[in-house]
Amino acid sequence: MSRVGKKPIDIPKGVEVKIDGPALVVKGPKGSLSNRVSADIKLSQSDSKIVVSRSKDTKEVRALHGLFRSLISNMVLGVSAGFTRDLEIIGVGYKVIKQGKNIQLHVGYSKPVEVLPPEGIEFQIEGANKIKVLGIDKALVGQVAANIREVRPPEPYKGKGIRYFGEIVRKKAGKVAKVGAAAG
Repeated sequence: MSRVGKKPIDIPKGVEVKIDGPALVVKGPKGSLSNRVSADIKLSQSDSKIVVSRSKDTKEVRALHGLFRSLISNMVLGVSAGFTRDLEIIGVGYKVIKQGKNIQLHVGYSKPVEVLPPEGIEFQIEGANKIKVLGIDKALVGQVAANIREVRPPEPYKGKGIRYFGEIVRKKAGKVAKVGAAAG
């Protein structure tokens, strides 16, 4: 049995879970998320726990067992606490400006790049070079953060660009002039 899949999921107070066959709806103080579960995966709810089990013992179903347990756990965590991804902008003259719900990235292009948040995502700006991506869907928060990073990924020579907070960028050595050229 899957080590991840056999752990029951605790449901915190204020979170409501509704299981209707393969459909699952999780509602909480931050919002609501829904997902469809594979036919081979069975969900059962008792007290304040969700137990994920499987009907077959094939390799594919064993993989789905752990996957759906993690997805459901992320749904419960998302509607109760939410998810955050932090980005930082490094470079001379690089900055971010918030305009309504959108953000404008000034990262060395001739015009600023405007990023529109999809439904369920919110941006917070800290200073001129820190961006927080907030939301209840973990996959969507990660994808939006990756799309923002893709606008100007960190380059390996000076380290300029947009990177995840705490990300370490290995720098390459630049060109080195040859010393002691041969007299000719």
